[in-house]
Amino acid sequence: MVKSFKGTVLVAGATGRTGAWVVKRLESHGFDYRLFVRSGAKAVELFRPEVVDRLSIGSIENDLETDAALKNADAVISAIGGNVMSPDAPPPSAIDRDGIIRLATLAKKQGIRKFVLVSSLAVTKPDHPMNKYGRILQMKLEAENEVRRLYSEPGYSYTILRPGGLLDGPPMAHAMVFGTGDGFETGTIERSDVAEVAVISLFTPEAHNLTFELIQGEAAPQATLAGYFSQIVP
Repeated sequence: MVKSFKGTVLVAGATGRTGAWVVKRLESHGFDYRLFVRSGAKAVELFRPEVVDRLSIGSIENDLETDAALKNADAVISAIGGNVMSPDAPPPSAIDRDGIIRLATLAKKQGIRKFVLVSSLAVTKPDHPMNKYGRILQMKLEAENEVRRLYSEPGYSYTILRPGGLLDGPPMAHAMVFGTGDGFETGTIERSDVAEVAVISLFTPEAHNLTFELIQGEAAPQATLAGYFSQIVP
């Protein structure tokens, strides 16, 4: 596949388990990247000391720190997610809604043309058990809605991924199932494959201006995951 995207990708939430895989997959595809993280020490521990030159340290809750992180980026991949299990963590409204909206709004103001958001399966289902935790799925849906609004203008594009339950295995080892309409009742997927699909969305035209669900199918080695976009019926 000929890559149509060239430039620098800002990874927001890069030290999370999915974000770390996004970094690894960007490296595997040879993309330049920068990282927006809360902890520089954690980033160095996860990746390597030389990553320090790629870091912007700050909080998605802070306008100035978020704006600074976006400087000189050409695309954003957001793997940010609040920690609903920690009583000391900010609520989903602050991270999964307001933080994402802040990131997307400031990125748009800087003229960044591509925004990839890792969201979640079942965001359109208000009675889902996950909504007992700070209405987290509702917060993610409100963030999605604003990303779609901001990035639907001509010259801009978004891709919103709604993965199933996240696992921690290696990438490219399962067939994929893609769909739209939030119709999957359940399903799981490797974080590494979510990261791979997020990265290839940068240069896969079928992924542009698309919101879709993704879960894994049977175990089967994969050369590329780009072909699964053909499963999606407009």
